Amino acid sequence: MTETLAWILFNAFVSVMLVLDLFVFHRRSETLSMKQALGWTAFWISLAAIFAVLLGAWQGRSAALEFSTGYVIELSLSADNLFIFLMVFRYFHLPPEEQHHVLFWGIIGAIIMRAVFIFAGVGLIRRFHWVLYGFGAFLVFTGIRMIFKHGAQVRPERNPLVRAFRRVFPVTDTYEGSKFFVRRDQIYATPLLLVLIVVETTDLIFAIDSIPAVLSITLNSFIVYTSNIFAILGLRSLFFALSSLLSLFEYLHYGISGVLVFVGMKMILSHSYPIRTEISLAVIATILLVAIGASLWKRKRLGEAPAA
Repeated sequence: MTETLAWILFNAFVSVMLVLDLFVFHRRSETLSMKQALGWTAFWISLAAIFAVLLGAWQGRSAALEFSTGYVIELSLSADNLFIFLMVFRYFHLPPEEQHHVLFWGIIGAIIMRAVFIFAGVGLIRRFHWVLYGFGAFLVFTGIRMIFKHGAQVRPERNPLVRAFRRVFPVTDTYEGSKFFVRRDQIYATPLLLVLIVVETTDLIFAIDSIPAVLSITLNSFIVYTSNIFAILGLRSLFFALSSLLSLFEYLHYGISGVLVFVGMKMILSHSYPIRTEISLAVIATILLVAIGASLWKRKRLGEAPAA
């Protein structure tokens, strides 16, 4: 199989899955139950695992490991970003049945942004290798900053795009189902569009962190792109699953910070001390498992405290 054909087939697969998602799987606005959310999350993870096997058969074990590592990084960073989405939805009092609708269109925008960022990032690093060190330093800085900004409140009203939009376009006071615009005496935007704007700008900021993190693993555009897109496709079901489970993982935020610092240092030291992909995957998985295990241990200890 040629690489051009692989790009065509993968994007055709993504298009088909998005159409099925919107018009077949979730054609009615509804909130996913925990069981449904976990089921869909398992489905998307299984598809990613199958893709890794196919990629390994086509490009070899190294490519499959690079994809798997990039996918794990992207999923772990998504967990923190989904918490921000949850805060945004609560701020705007978004009806639960419309959350999937906003996330769907947010993912369309995210796919486009990822494609632009990935090709720009790979092109820059291949032409100016020193950019890799800049990306690494940025990730280390971001990881350390996340530790101290944990618990900071999200203030959508300060979003510059939302403020600019409100100045030039009338917005209704209430939601109008799944509509982004309604016609009255003139065309009005609905609060649903404001939520989408905040989600898209939040994801733009998130992409600035996540794309360099995956570029620390490989400069193969196809692997970086596919690992990102697979993580994005499972973002909606992961949101509904994690929105109920985030309180269980108090230390996950610190684990994600650790992942960013690790991949940042990996980029900075890539020339002097290159780290093999399988070691990177093991380190990242260990950091996340320790954070999750520590969270569950603390929760269990606090739960047993009153009985002591």
